[in-house]
Order: sequence, then C-alpha cells, then structure tokens
Amino acid sequence: MGWWEVDADTLASSRFVVSPLCETTASLMVLEKESPGHPAESRWLDSHRSAYRERLAADPVTAVLVPVALGRHRWIADFLTPVPSRAGEARGGAEFHDELARIRETPADTARTDLEKAHRGPLPGPLLRPDLPERIADLLEWVWRETVAPDWPRRRRVIEADVVARAGQLSRAGWAAALDDMHPQMRWLGDSRLQINTRAFPPRQLRGSQLLLVPVTPRRGWISMDRPDSHGAVHRNAVVYPCSGTLAEPERAAAPKALGRLLGAGRARVLVFLDSPMSTTHLVAVTGQGLGSVGRHLKVLLDAGLVGRRRAGRSVLYYRTAAGDVLVRAQDC
Repeated sequence: MGWWEVDADTLASSRFVVSPLCETTASLMVLEKESPGHPAESRWLDSHRSAYRERLAADPVTAVLVPVALGRHRWIADFLTPVPSRAGEARGGAEFHDELARIRETPADTARTDLEKAHRGPLPGPLLRPDLPERIADLLEWVWRETVAPDWPRRRRVIEADVVARAGQLSRAGWAAALDDMHPQMRWLGDSRLQINTRAFPPRQLRGSQLLLVPVTPRRGWISMDRPDSHGAVHRNAVVYPCSGTLAEPERAAAPKALGRLLGAGRARVLVFLDSPMSTTHLVAVTGQGLGSVGRHLKVLLDAGLVGRRRAGRSVLYYRTAAGDVLVRAQDC
C-alpha cells in the first residue's frame, strides 16, 4: 500500500488549486484511452475522437510517444505531470501556457529517464531523439485549444463547485472526510497516515512540504511531486482527483409539484438544482430562467436558510443547506 505521512503543518498549508494543464492532461488521457467516465464525457469524446486520431496520424513520433508517456504500466512519465506552479496558487489557477512551458523546457535526458521508467525498459527506436518534451507539449496545446479551452468557463465552474463542496466538508467533518471522498483508493488511516493508493510502495514523509489538491472534470487522477532539491527534499506534492460534479448539464426536469406549490415553481426548481454548488450564471443556464428571476429566488432562499453561499476564486457559488436538503428529500417520501 502506498501511503504518506502527513503532519499537521502540511495539512495546514494544503490548498485547492485550479489547473488548466491538469484538466488538459486528464482530457488527453480520455482521448488516448477512449474510456469516458460518464455520458457527457462520451459525447465529448465522440466529438473530438476523429480530429485527435488525425492529429496523431500526421505525427507518427508523437503517436508512439503518447501511450508511453501516459504509462501502459500505470505509471505516467513524471515530466508530463508537474505540480501546478506557485504563480497559479497565488492567482487561484495558473494560466495554461505558463504551466505548459515547464513541460516544454524539460531537459531531453530528464524526459528520457522519466519515459523509460514509465515504459519499464528501453524506449522504442522512434523515441530516441531529443525533442520529445516539445512534441508532447505541442499535443497538449492542441488538446487545450481544440477540445478544452472552448468549454473552459463551464469546466471551471464545475471545478470551483467541487472546491466549495469540499471546503464545506472540511469545516463540518475535518480532513479525514474530505480526503476519503476524493478517490476510491485514498483513505485517511489515522496516526498522520494518508493512503494514496493500494500499490506496494514504501511510505513517504511529507513533513515540511506542501500538499496541493487539484480537481479535474474527467474521471482521471494521479499523484505528482516536485523533483528533489540538492538535499533530496521534495517541497510540494499534488493529488489530482476527479471532482464530484460532471460536465453533464442537468435535464430541465420539473420540481416536485408539492414543493412547487409551497415555494413557487421557479424557486423550487432553483432549490432542486442546488444539490451541487452553482453560480448564478450556471443556474440561469440549467433552469432556463432569467438572471433577475434567479437572483430574486436566491435571495428568498437565502433569507429562509434553505441555501448558503461561498466564494470560490472569482465566483460566488450557492449550495443547498441541510434544511434545504430535508425539504427536497421530503418530496420523495
């Protein structure tokens, strides 16, 4: 079992980070392995599969590189998954090209060592060349431009909603509850031990280092860490995990009739959709109501204590409170 020893100082300095590069890398995994995690992701894959295959057919070296870099043996080449940058932490999310530059600038020898580790042996002949970091960076740039960037605002809303929900978990139940729910193999074991996966890796000490938590919308996840410094110390580690929401827009189903009679149909719809945190803009999109109407409904629901709100980066997200949950779930009884 792979686990980390995480002290109180590490947890205190931990934070959630939004990373466009991690979102793009996770999307590349879906494109390459053609294994969508939910219906909306399947529709996204169907829309971009042909263009992606054409892109690889035009670049045979990269076509060989991608499956090696993504780890046929369940180990991703380290240079492909850098820990999100400090600049990104300060801004609440690094710009994509700032992050991509770190992959593009990887020394050829470092990339080759990482790839051999992922491949568990010598590299295929076509990969014995110095421009592999540049090639994988070019592909990631294409994936971002063609498949992720057009939908990034919506993806970011889903990611920020996950951050708000987990912040609420932290305040209510502590780190153990928040971490246990991130990945099926991740568990808080007690005694400062965080299980990362079920593999037979030796334990690692994270004392004195920072832990970053990076949600992505595809059903993908991985661990990344800074390269050791001259003293062998690793200063930052990241857990990339699939966020709780998906890109599937909720169907515009009517709220339960009894709830509609109690609150009004429009207000009831807003409350029903807030089973996961959403911004006002997102609520407008999924309910089909105008911005003014949604704003008025939210004010009444806030005053009644049925919803709460929390800031996540540049967005204000609304979520259903425990009282709101009881009211909605009572309609199913």
